This record gives sequence, structure tokens and C-alpha cells, in this order.
Amino acid sequence: MDYVSALVPPVVMAGFFIAVVRVIVKTQGGAAKAKEDAAVDSVLARAEGTRQASADAHQV
Repeated sequence: MDYVSALVPPVVMAGFFIAVVRVIVKTQGGAAKAKEDAAVDSVLARAEGTRQASADAHQV
């Protein structure tokens, strides 16, 4: 019975890993993709604007 208790944690972790990967794959694309992409683009644009403003302030 020791082998069963030794194998249960890796099997459970493998099951959770497979479930997480399936959720990630299923949520890629679809109806929410455009909204998610727009949110990421706005955050990146805001960060770039902040970086540009900081660089301009240091040059003056």
C-alpha cells in the first residue's frame, strides 16, 4: 500500500495540470479575445506613454 500513497500526489498534480492547460486553451480566442487584446494594448500604450514622459522630463 505504500506504493499507492506514493503515487497519489503525482497523479493528482498531473490531473490539476491537465485541467489548467485545458482551461487556458479553451479560453484563448473566442468572443472575449478582442476585448482582452484591447485591454492589453491600452495598458501597454499607457506604460509607453509614461516611459516617454519620464524620458522627456530627464532630457530637460
